[in-house]
Amino acid sequence: MSVETSIEDLRKRIVYLEEQVAHLYKHLGINFLTEENARDDPQVIEEIKRGNIIGAIKYYREGTQSGLAEAKRAVEEIQRRLRL
Repeated sequence: MSVETSIEDLRKRIVYLEEQVAHLYKHLGINFLTEENARDDPQVIEEIKRGNIIGAIKYYREGTQSGLAEAKRAVEEIQRRLRL
């Protein structure tokens, strides 16, 4: 297994676990903002607000060097978290 593959697998696992934690917080009615939330890319948020999810994913990928699936999950999580 290459280092790149291992890193991508770890990123996918982290995204999955973050989604599970977010679900638990939502289910329990807890509003939890992390420092990472404060660093959400404003351009990604703006594209989500415009309804341009593909554009938001593109900006997310450019800013994080992530893969398509990871970026899609992250943008969907931002959209859910900010209720956009």
